[in-house]
Amino acid sequence: QVQLVESGGGSVQAGGSLRLSCVSSLNKYRRYYMGWFRQAPGKEREGVATINKIGDATYADSVKGRFTISQDYARNTLYLQMNSLKPEDTGMYYCVADDRDFHDYLAHAPRSLFRGQGTQVNVSS
Repeated sequence: QVQLVESGGGSVQAGGSLRLSCVSSLNKYRRYYMGWFRQAPGKEREGVATINKIGDATYADSVKGRFTISQDYARNTLYLQMNSLKPEDTGMYYCVADDRDFHDYLAHAPRSLFRGQGTQVNVSS
């Protein structure tokens, strides 16, 4: 059974930084795209950042230049470095993975095959 376990969320003031981690139990002999989406109360789920099977990263316009997605294959861990955080970044952040191919990974992120339980990020002004 595939597990994705997120950590690293918390409460910070605007302008601060957090690094989210996602440890996975994905099959090492298959290729997956991985990513993060977030959901805030009363808002639509939003794909934040994805990294495809060949390592290309894609970011939502709202986080470009502030967030960086990366992978440590040896540790089976996906990261999301979040800098210059804004109050509108507040939400539950979910780690996702899928072994299928998509034209738009960001749009697909909330419907991925595998998803973690989420980690909460709160940014105060």
